Amino acid sequence: MRFGYLAALSVALLAAGGGYWLGKTRVGAGDTARMAATPAAAPVAGDAGAQKPRKLLYYRNPMGLADTSPTPKKDSMGMDYIAVYEGEDDGVAAGELKISTEKVQKLGVKTEPAALRELARRVRASGRVEIDERRLHNVAPKFEGWVERLHVNATGQPVAKGQPLFEVYSPELVSAQREYLVAAKGVVALKDAGAEMQTGMRQLAEASLVRLRNWDISEEQIKALAAGGEAKRTLSFRSPVGGVVLEKKAVAGMRFMPGEMLYQIADLSSVWVLADVFERDIALVKPGQKVRLAISAYPEKSFAGTIAYIYPRLTAETRTIPVRIELANPGGLLKPAMYASVELAVGAADRVLTVPVSAVIDSGTRQIVLVEKGAGRFEPREVKLGARSDDYVEVREGIRDGEPVVVAANFLIDAESNLKAALGGFTAAAGSVPQAAGKSGLVSHQAAGTLDAIDAKAGSVTVTHGPVASLKWPGMTMDFMLANPALTEKIKPGSAIAIEFVERKPGEWVIIRMDATASVPHQGH
Repeated sequence: MRFGYLAALSVALLAAGGGYWLGKTRVGAGDTARMAATPAAAPVAGDAGAQKPRKLLYYRNPMGLADTSPTPKKDSMGMDYIAVYEGEDDGVAAGELKISTEKVQKLGVKTEPAALRELARRVRASGRVEIDERRLHNVAPKFEGWVERLHVNATGQPVAKGQPLFEVYSPELVSAQREYLVAAKGVVALKDAGAEMQTGMRQLAEASLVRLRNWDISEEQIKALAAGGEAKRTLSFRSPVGGVVLEKKAVAGMRFMPGEMLYQIADLSSVWVLADVFERDIALVKPGQKVRLAISAYPEKSFAGTIAYIYPRLTAETRTIPVRIELANPGGLLKPAMYASVELAVGAADRVLTVPVSAVIDSGTRQIVLVEKGAGRFEPREVKLGARSDDYVEVREGIRDGEPVVVAANFLIDAESNLKAALGGFTAAAGSVPQAAGKSGLVSHQAAGTLDAIDAKAGSVTVTHGPVASLKWPGMTMDFMLANPALTEKIKPGSAIAIEFVERKPGEWVIIRMDATASVPHQGH
């Protein structure tokens, strides 16, 4: 009995040893690497803190083809098949994305519920300080004469209202003074004459006086003329307003003609700021609104103004509309042509459904948000957006109040889970199950790389491209078919390119767009 037991044990050991020797002789270098990638044996039940290993179901094709394998293998391009474990696809509805809990934590996924908010936002624009056109005055005599003497002889000099600017000599002015003096003396001399003669003399005196006033001779000088009883050779020309001399053309001894501008004076006690508001924000701007302004020259100060006018024109080059803002300028701090930053607070009167701006994935043709459906499960939703604030955007259709949306790492989820494959179902018929990436010709992918060769006869190209996140491809060299041979007309082999491609049928990848780029990106083999 004991002999039989020992014999059986010897046979079992020999069989095990022979099997081990046969297995070792049949395992190649490539199989060794795959064996290293297979799950390790279950840990001993008594080990403290040991986790139960996941059950391996199968290996799937890395290119999205309908091909699985019970053992590790490589595809025709040398890419390893991807292991699929039990529980990874459990409870995932059509169109949803599934990410393992470990990867969710590594990606740093954060969510925030959609909520009703008042969208308070700020419209910002750049502007420049301008002179108030209503406070700009030109000093231009209405008679011919000569400049005898300058009292204000420098551009930029401040002047007060009524301050003498220059003295002028004019034969017309001297003649008008004499006419007035003669008429004034005649009125006194004919005080005892008939009413008709007195009336005529008074009319002559008033006509002479009106002429002097029309020539902008001040009342003070006219009174001095009447009191002195003699015509003056020169008279002083005074500033009509208080302000700053912006331009001075008067020179001592020069002759001037009627209407010729000798001084330009601006009252800078109040100025304009012309702000360039972007076209998308102009509907939020109304006359009468208060604005805050920051001037580069005075970073510690804040200025307040009021929107007075919105100009009826659009600058095509910048897509902006000029808006006029009026503000006081005490102390003359604001100088024409200074740069100003304008900020206008606007808000919606009603509460609307909003999500953070970072939650929206904008493809250019549609906007997507990822709604969290459970641990590691996400549903892409196409949404229609409305007004925006600095941090939030209105959602008019696509989600409900309180639904959690991904606000951080949503683009990483896109790369990890092939979001484009799930979104392909949006274009399918209602009730149909979305097709996986690589099975739908509607799903496109992008890559950057180098054009290695062109086979015009076969209508194909060889491209060395970098990693393709949407397909989980590493960088590699492979052949593509061309949707149109004209794609390579202006691109030569060796050029850096960016491509967009689709899978026309299983395993056949077709380039639908190819553009030359500035440099060859790192392929990351």
